[in-house]
Amino acid sequence: MELLLTYDVDTTTPEGRRRLRRVAKLCEGHGIRVQKSVFEIITDDQTMLQLTYDIEDLINTETDSVRIYRLPHSGTETVQTLGAAALHPHHSDLIL
Repeated sequence: MELLLTYDVDTTTPEGRRRLRRVAKLCEGHGIRVQKSVFEIITDDQTMLQLTYDIEDLINTETDSVRIYRLPHSGTETVQTLGAAALHPHHSDLIL
C-alpha cells in the first residue's frame, strides 16, 4: 500500500522538539521525505499498523497532529510537482 504521512508536532517546548525529531526519525525509517513534515511510504498492512502504533506512542495527542492518507495504487508515480519538488523513485533499486 502507498501512503502519504504528514505530521505537525508542537515545538514550543524542548519536549516538543524532541518529539519532532523522534517522529521524523521514525518516518525516515519507513519512507521518503518529500517535504519537511511529509513522507511518501510504501508498506504492507502489518508494518503500517506498527508505524501507527509507534507514532501514537511518541506524540502528544493533545497538541500534535498526524495524518495518514492511503494513496491509490501507483499513486506515488502520478504525482505532479512544481518548483523545487522532485519525484523520488519508490519502486526502483535502493543504493546505500
